Amino acid sequence: MQTRKKYILLTFLASWLLLFLFGGDRLRRFAFFPRRNAAARRSWPRWADRTVLHSFAELQELQGDGNSAQPSPRARRAAQLRASQGSRCRMESCFDASRCQKHGFKVFTYPRDRGEPVSESYGKILASIERSRYHTPRPDEACLFVLGIDTLDRDPLSAHYVRSAERKIRSSPLWNGGRNHLIFNLYAGTWPNYTEELGFDIGHAMLAKASFYSQNFRPGFDVSIPLFPREHPQRGGQSGWLRRDSVPPQKKYLLVFKGKRYLTGIGSGTRNALHHIHNGRDIVSLTTCRHGKDWERHKDTRCDQDNADYEKFDYQELLHNSTFCIVPRGRRLGSFRFLEALQAACIPVLLSDGWELPFSEAIDWGKAAVVGSERLLLQIPSTVRCIRPERVLAFQQQTQFLWDAYFSSVDKIVHTTLEIIRDRLIPHRSRSRFVWNTLPGGLLALPDFSTHLGDFPFYYLQHGSGPSDKFTALLRAAPSQGSLSQHTLRLIQAVSRSQYCAQILVLWSSENPPPPSGTWPQTTVPLTIIQGRTKVRRAGCREPGHTPRGTSQTELPPLLQLSDRFFPYAAIGTDAVLSLDEHTSLSTTEVDFAFVVWRSFPERIVGFSAWSHFWDPEQKRWGYTSRWTNKLSIVLTTAAFYHRYYHSLFTEYLPAGLRELVDSLAACEDILMNLLVAAVTKLPPIKVTQWKQHTEAVSQPVKGTVAGSTRRFSQQQDCLNQLVDWFGSMPLVSSQLRLDPVLFKDQVSVLRKKYRHLEKP
Repeated sequence: MQTRKKYILLTFLASWLLLFLFGGDRLRRFAFFPRRNAAARRSWPRWADRTVLHSFAELQELQGDGNSAQPSPRARRAAQLRASQGSRCRMESCFDASRCQKHGFKVFTYPRDRGEPVSESYGKILASIERSRYHTPRPDEACLFVLGIDTLDRDPLSAHYVRSAERKIRSSPLWNGGRNHLIFNLYAGTWPNYTEELGFDIGHAMLAKASFYSQNFRPGFDVSIPLFPREHPQRGGQSGWLRRDSVPPQKKYLLVFKGKRYLTGIGSGTRNALHHIHNGRDIVSLTTCRHGKDWERHKDTRCDQDNADYEKFDYQELLHNSTFCIVPRGRRLGSFRFLEALQAACIPVLLSDGWELPFSEAIDWGKAAVVGSERLLLQIPSTVRCIRPERVLAFQQQTQFLWDAYFSSVDKIVHTTLEIIRDRLIPHRSRSRFVWNTLPGGLLALPDFSTHLGDFPFYYLQHGSGPSDKFTALLRAAPSQGSLSQHTLRLIQAVSRSQYCAQILVLWSSENPPPPSGTWPQTTVPLTIIQGRTKVRRAGCREPGHTPRGTSQTELPPLLQLSDRFFPYAAIGTDAVLSLDEHTSLSTTEVDFAFVVWRSFPERIVGFSAWSHFWDPEQKRWGYTSRWTNKLSIVLTTAAFYHRYYHSLFTEYLPAGLRELVDSLAACEDILMNLLVAAVTKLPPIKVTQWKQHTEAVSQPVKGTVAGSTRRFSQQQDCLNQLVDWFGSMPLVSSQLRLDPVLFKDQVSVLRKKYRHLEKP
């Protein structure tokens, strides 16, 4: 009997033990168990157990911080589904790449409705596309479509909000469910949650959007762009504040912020906490409550003191004199402060959790910005103090490169967006992240030229290679009588005797046929004749191809394509190109020396005759002079070496309208090529020694030609200003450098000099 009682007792105790182990939470809810102090309880209760408490909220909502302005996960998911039903879109599933095979990457912009004016910013975006090489006026040739309806501001409270956008978009026969469409947007959602809802179904369209939330971003399909202000320049843009070859001293401030403080609503948490890191010495964090209509109604005890301190510092002065700039989120994830910090070479410290950074597919932001966490704000000062000075300088230099390459104008932002999409269509010929993050940048390194870094002139140093040891001479001949002069024949013979010459190409740009092969001089290198293109002109027409009604058409002499001299001819098989004009006079020694100099500077133009540009304050325009001065910024391509890549860049990068301008003005192609190379390298050309007799021959215009007239000089001045207007700024860089051979003009024996023929009396 005793043994039986023991077994019953043990069974009872084991049952209670198992009940406590697996059902203890339920037992604690009964009244005979003592309740623990709720304030001392650290773990969250199991609200998901609906058998005890029926929940009308999600678990994440109950465990939140109680900020009603923060959108719930359910609201975020609903907004995400409404904003993009094609949330699983990829280039392979939602983009018809077959449209891009026949005519290449062409972009069509919808015609604008006269009754629907667009904002200034969206007008700049459309203008950037329409004046670019991507644009086509024919929708049947288009690979990509951009809406004519302004979609930048989708805040219903904004004055630029377009009503009934979905109805207007769907009414277009080109919409096709959004396939092959690109939608630009800067502002999405409205108070108080600022969700990313655009107010219409984007279907299968791609989004180029600012303040992109990473959970809504579709990698490899959407493009995150920066938030830019209405005043952002259309093209060109101001240069960065960090000057070349200047290592800045230690700046006055280490870390700064000056901006609005939101008292309530989304984005208020981060900015309200910024005052904790302010020390008034090397860390300055200033906020103001004085913004909005009802700020006084929501003001707290800190507002008056914050507003007083806010007025003591100038924002631009802080940017100039600080090493790091805090870029916290605003109501939305992005901020104008991001671009302002980049331009000022103030390293951005980003405090915007979940923000998909602009062009993150191409740009390595780890080399230009410090990405922090809003929850770890107090650790930011110690983090930036640990960054070494040499690393700080590398960060600053990268901010300047990124600003100039991709963000300084609306043109660059739009073109970077289009080039990223274009790279997705041809992945085997796309640019690497090295190209996007290294000078001169992805926009100026054309993958159609080559996918091998060693083929570009500006990557030789990083790649550890160099240009080929031969050059191709490209001589443009346009004789009026159809026969070559003795002067031109002597030039061909002098160039062919160079030990570095691989071949000579003659670009025949005359209306008359070239002379027979028996009349050309005998050379030791191959000599090839290339027929230049001509364009038929008609009298009475304002523009080629456009004839007003009632205007008679009269055939004029064909217009020679002056820009043909920079066409990327397949016959050019060397890295170096010696561009020549039929009136140029050069000796073999001069050619040899200039080529040796060019091999040390393969990314620049190296030549003989030079001009210099200047700003005329009276006429408020740019001018140039061909007088002998101590400065130079243009080297004439009538006798100059440069890399063959610039032929591809000239033809494929520049829009057709710019090349037509060059063809219509005298000697404009020289100026355009110099502007283009300077825009790529940010360096001046190089002038080399030339025999005085030849110098005078090149400088003096040929009698009886248009080159010697006043009209030609006026056209060149107009050309310079029109090209500067297209670039948005003056890219030319002045220099006082001229390279001479060793012992040039020295009082030593001529036998000791390698290029002794340059000193002939």
